[in-house]
Amino acid sequence: MNDEEEKVVATILITGAGTGFGHEVALRLAAKGFNVIAGVEIAAQVHSLSEEAKKRGVNLCVEKLDVTCEGDRLKAAKWDVDILLNNAGISEGGAIADIPAENLRRQYEVNVIGPVILTQLLLKKMVKNKKGRIVFMSSVAGLTTDPFSGAYSSSKHAIEAIASALSQEVKEFGIEVATVNPGPFLTGFNDRMFDSWQSWVDDPTQRLFDYENIAFPHEQYDPEPVFETTIGVLTGEIDNYRNVEPKEIISQQKELLDAVWKQKVTDGLGKRSDLVQKAYDIRPGTPA
Repeated sequence: MNDEEEKVVATILITGAGTGFGHEVALRLAAKGFNVIAGVEIAAQVHSLSEEAKKRGVNLCVEKLDVTCEGDRLKAAKWDVDILLNNAGISEGGAIADIPAENLRRQYEVNVIGPVILTQLLLKKMVKNKKGRIVFMSSVAGLTTDPFSGAYSSSKHAIEAIASALSQEVKEFGIEVATVNPGPFLTGFNDRMFDSWQSWVDDPTQRLFDYENIAFPHEQYDPEPVFETTIGVLTGEIDNYRNVEPKEIISQQKELLDAVWKQKVTDGLGKRSDLVQKAYDIRPGTPA
């Protein structure tokens, strides 16, 4: 799928296109002439995204596609898809000691189980065609982990393992697999993660942390690089397997991964960690 003619006629399915990265990437790819199916979680988003496409003057097929809904997945299995972007995802914030089981299960259903089952359905058609591309919207949270994001981060670690295994398994069938790994970007996604406690069904008096005074512990970047990199990966203009943005944090991520090999269980014991303290000190939506 590298010559220009194939790029123009390729059909790209993007899940979670109602908001965030998927929303903008779907519109930009449609503007480039691709046949884009934008899957959105709820019916109301079908209308709003369709209207946005009209305003931009692009042709965009918008479909309700909740990746956790079997009926929606089976409907999508009938589509002829050349390229899949597994972008749908949610972020459940909270300490591992506090996050309720219901929220934990929902985190995995949306971020892992649903996308994998959808991928299985579409992959079989790609194998028959002996070509295709599957891209997972992962995260730097799939490589390293912050306090209060253990549930979300673990789901992205799972996606990293799934993508890695899949890439090895489908090479012989001509299927390409890649990941996009955004860092902290100012789309509202990270800040919403630190508001999810407001819907918990639990006993607030038993929580270890005061979530009213905790925020996402990083300054956040403008999301433009993620749009462009994701489009490049989907169209094949970028052929790296792993694609971290912003690129300036790549060295930091590698350092954090290496540091684990020297970490002692007694390091900092009895003291609040720096990132936990920063979560108390920083204001939501702080730009980088």
